[in-house]
Amino acid sequence: MSKKILLILVWIGFVSYAFTLAPPQQPDTFDLIANLSTGKIAGVNPLIVALFNIMGVLPMAYSCITFLDGRSQKIPAWLFTLASFGTGAFALLPYLIFRQPSPTFQGQKNWLLKILDSRITGSAIALSGIGLFLYGAMNGDWSNFVQQWQTSRFIHVMSLDFCLLCALFPILLQDDMKRRGLTDSQVFKILSFVPFFGALIYLALRPPTIEQSTPVPSEQVAV
Repeated sequence: MSKKILLILVWIGFVSYAFTLAPPQQPDTFDLIANLSTGKIAGVNPLIVALFNIMGVLPMAYSCITFLDGRSQKIPAWLFTLASFGTGAFALLPYLIFRQPSPTFQGQKNWLLKILDSRITGSAIALSGIGLFLYGAMNGDWSNFVQQWQTSRFIHVMSLDFCLLCALFPILLQDDMKRRGLTDSQVFKILSFVPFFGALIYLALRPPTIEQSTPVPSEQVAV
């Protein structure tokens, strides 16, 4: 089975499960989302607070890969990536399905790509993600989280979305490592397959993308 077919099946399965088999939507879901979005977290399980915020950190981590990867794609990587801030893997999976292999970076990086390619940006994202994880793991109520996972569609699907985003990250890292000349680095290869922590540490340690001199035709530039 090809990678694209597998990704299509994963996307269809995830969408179908989320809207048909996941636990029912709870009446207070929109209030919970509003409170989490505005920082009103008094009385909210720290595990849920951490997970909700990590689901904002992960799209930022993906941005450091997809915006550079999208330079040579015919589809707009930025559109799928921005949509993922609200819908996670629901939006990123179609990009992974339709993107083409991109082992080199053609042309010059603009100011946005330089920021996303920076180790400082990667380190900030890594510290945020790891800090949130530790906050939730050390302060959260695990029994309460399991109960909410079993009864709340929002918590249930968000948890599965987190796992899926972590599992999909290595797909993009294969080409990202090639664009940085890391094909022979065993350390970075191992990091690329460590769920969540490996991806974050990779962003903090990776060297800059190697720019190629041949410019990309304007009709293919879809950052």
